[in-house]
Amino acid sequence: MAWVEQCGDDTWRVRYRRDDGTIGAIPGFTSKTAAQDHADDLESDRRRGTWIDPAAGQTTLSEFVDPDWFDALDVDPRTEQNYRNRWAVHIQPRWGDTALSAITGLKAHAWAKKLRAGGLAPVTVDDIMKLFRLMLSDAADEKLIPANPIRPRRRGRRRHTTRTPEKVWAEPAATLDVADQAAAFYGPGAGVLVVTGGWTGSRWGELAGLRRPNLHLFDDDTGDLVVDPETGALHEDSTGKLWLGPPKTEESARTISLPPFLVRLLRAHLETHDHEHVFVSLDGQLLRRSNFSRRAMRPAADGNLQVRNPRIRLQPACAGLTFHGLRHGHKTWMIADGIPEIAQSVRLGHVLKDKIQRTYSHVADEVEARLLDHLQARWEKAVANAATNHDTTWRAAA
Repeated sequence: MAWVEQCGDDTWRVRYRRDDGTIGAIPGFTSKTAAQDHADDLESDRRRGTWIDPAAGQTTLSEFVDPDWFDALDVDPRTEQNYRNRWAVHIQPRWGDTALSAITGLKAHAWAKKLRAGGLAPVTVDDIMKLFRLMLSDAADEKLIPANPIRPRRRGRRRHTTRTPEKVWAEPAATLDVADQAAAFYGPGAGVLVVTGGWTGSRWGELAGLRRPNLHLFDDDTGDLVVDPETGALHEDSTGKLWLGPPKTEESARTISLPPFLVRLLRAHLETHDHEHVFVSLDGQLLRRSNFSRRAMRPAADGNLQVRNPRIRLQPACAGLTFHGLRHGHKTWMIADGIPEIAQSVRLGHVLKDKIQRTYSHVADEVEARLLDHLQARWEKAVANAATNHDTTWRAAA
């Protein structure tokens, strides 16, 4: 219910009753007619079920978001950390003290333009705006504002984006060359890690988080590694905190069979340390992606010809190759070897897009055996054709 009251010689206000029984006021009308028109609009909104308390929009974005909005999130810990970083660094400084009702699409898009002009990558700005829209959509759902004011732009200067370059991947010989150089430069464990990544297609976090109980190596040189659904991946947030948690997707929780050479190589590797985790740093600590990339992967793949008088001279083995690129290489090898798509997906922890194929396709034992035979053959050929000048005793057990 809404009604009009005179509150001065020439001013009027609209009073209205909230759902909780309290009474609110909207002052500042210069005539009774204008105040009555607004009161009628409020009543019309109530009948349509679209009424929103005018005072609700005065809630600032910070009051809405922190901490209730974050407490209600049910996302992967890494995603929540990314959201918190975007909020703290970009959104809160600009919009935190702004009332929800004062946020407009024009102002938001102008801000996004300013972020791009300030040097932020377009993809970063897009991520920030997606988070901003998500927050305002939730504010609208909570009936603090009538609707999300930010809508995707449908006009304006077209942004020409360059095609994402193809991921660098490596043939087995180049993968082995990178592993040899990593072993020579950073230690034998680095070589074993690179080979394991190349010949299993595992993600970085899955191998960095791999523990001894989840690695099964049998006397007949068969074996597998298990990506546990609850603790199968090592995660790291922006503060440097490390923890074991679920892998990337439900399908990522899987068992990956190992070719014979890799069983022997991993067995010998486990004898070099007594840590619970299979792969650790030189000082026996959990691995960090950035550290391993800087200290081992980049020199091993790119070489260090630009470095004057290095401890060990490294030639470029596969410039630009990242640890994730090993996964791309493994996928490419399986395609070249004619491995069925279902077997590729199961091994890599992917989901087949075709629901029918996903439901009715299975990996037969003979397909798995053929896959391991191909991987073993690729290793043997790579070893036979290896041209490295570094010590290769680290892989002698294989």
